[in-house]
Amino acid sequence: MKTIAVYCGASHGAHPVYADAARMLARALVEHNIGLVYGGGKVGLMGVIADEVLRLGGEATGVIPKALVEREVGHAGLTRLFVVKDMHERKAMMSDLSEGFIAMAGGMGTLEELFEMVTWAQLGIHAKPIGLLNTQRFYDGLKTFVRHQCEEGFVRPEHEALMMIEDDPGLLIRRLREAAAPAAGEDVEGEILRG
Repeated sequence: MKTIAVYCGASHGAHPVYADAARMLARALVEHNIGLVYGGGKVGLMGVIADEVLRLGGEATGVIPKALVEREVGHAGLTRLFVVKDMHERKAMMSDLSEGFIAMAGGMGTLEELFEMVTWAQLGIHAKPIGLLNTQRFYDGLKTFVRHQCEEGFVRPEHEALMMIEDDPGLLIRRLREAAAPAAGEDVEGEILRG
């Protein structure tokens, strides 16, 4: 696994623990030699994780729509910054550039990006692992609601399991890497050619 897309807020949140978690995730990415792909802003948690990845010598790739360059204050110091036409292009490019996904604490945009990737996985559009960084139990309510969706017959248990939830960034990355690794003895090249 060489790259992970991280979805997170353009604000810092109500508690410093969220920025601390962003720095811890940045450290875990660099320690595992995984490049960051994210929304390209320099404000909020987006800026925190990008700055820390860069400070530690890692690679940070941003993808930002032209209309948000000013609002989210596009990060000028990244390894790479792609300015795209709109949100649809942003999400597609972030997906293409990434081998897995992590949602940190964030707002509606973070949830929208997360659920698009979960839906694509559910539909078989991609088979990349998806994780939730559950800082300060941020995603406990979501976990409960998705369980409710399963109980009410709207989500299958195997689709509920698409989202791995951990509060430790290093453990979450290890789980994503294990989920992304081909099974022992699997003919990866053959599978790609037949696919």
